[in-house]
Amino acid sequence: MPFSPAKRKDTLSGILFVAIFASAATMIANLSVVKHLGISPLVVGIVLGIFFANTMHNRIPSVWEGGITFSGKKILRFAIVFYGFRITFQQIEQVGIEGFMVSLIMLSSTFILGTFLAQKFFKLDRDTSMLTAAGASVCGAAAVLATEPVLKSEEYKTAIAVSMVVLFGTISMFLYPVLYAAIIEPATGFLHMEPTTFGMYVGGTIHEVAQVVAVPASIPGASVDMANTAVIVKMTRVIMIAPMLIVLGIYLSYAAKKSGTTGGGVKLVIPWFAVYFVGMAGVNSLLLNYTNAHATEAIATTIQSVIANINIVDTFLLTMAMTALGMGTRFAKFKGLGLAPIYAAGSMFIWLVVGGFVITQWVVATF
Repeated sequence: MPFSPAKRKDTLSGILFVAIFASAATMIANLSVVKHLGISPLVVGIVLGIFFANTMHNRIPSVWEGGITFSGKKILRFAIVFYGFRITFQQIEQVGIEGFMVSLIMLSSTFILGTFLAQKFFKLDRDTSMLTAAGASVCGAAAVLATEPVLKSEEYKTAIAVSMVVLFGTISMFLYPVLYAAIIEPATGFLHMEPTTFGMYVGGTIHEVAQVVAVPASIPGASVDMANTAVIVKMTRVIMIAPMLIVLGIYLSYAAKKSGTTGGGVKLVIPWFAVYFVGMAGVNSLLLNYTNAHATEAIATTIQSVIANINIVDTFLLTMAMTALGMGTRFAKFKGLGLAPIYAAGSMFIWLVVGGFVITQWVVATF
């Protein structure tokens, strides 16, 4: 049924309200001190959203809720699709089989192990466990956002997962340069890593893209190869979110059928936005091929400028989605969880740091 004019106006008002908060989050994230910490507008957005939800939520018209929900659901899917313009298949090719294997093993092992530990040992519910594991295994807050529609989870569970990503991702930014300076660089034997191998380790194990960029920048004398390898391996993990979500959708349908909760007939829900995300990465890859092989300098510059602007708009839309999710998060819903989310995310972090080191060394030695 189409919206009535009044309903459409209320929805647009809610969307505009979210956009204003997202604009504030973007400005805060661009402050030099916030940038230095590697905190993205998405994280600032959810913090502002949670603050609003627990202080001034009752001061806006309730009819705006439709616009807030629209921002957290529909705009989110749209933004995830265009996130593909940050990735090219050529980047994945650059790191070869070693970078691909590190990304694949760390993503799958972290998601499976993290979900298992969170549910069985720390007694978290399925959605919170999977959202937290998705953030740790793929690309932080953006992965949590992308996984939420597949699980159809509540907003506060997304907020918990994002909070864990921020906490342990920030710890990573300070820990990895210390590891490199104190152990990895001067050591011999198994503890030693070449700069490019360390870049692979960073890209394969740290949560957020911005944090991956920040680590090599924090290491005195870090090579360009280290930084480039770290980012490319990280982006390889990012593109793997599409097949991960498709597999997750199949698993959830199978689990529902096995438990009998659907009455026998199970409709397999494919997260099409994840498929379109890969499609956008393919478009981006073709454009890169064209600019390298055929385009004049003026056309290449124009294409690069268009893609850069798409990424800027996309970041803002993701910030809107994250802000909207924060606006649906009430502290009252956190009661009873205690320190379980921290313990669960901490166990995933230990696996990323220790297990990731071992996996990276093994892959480099084997392949």
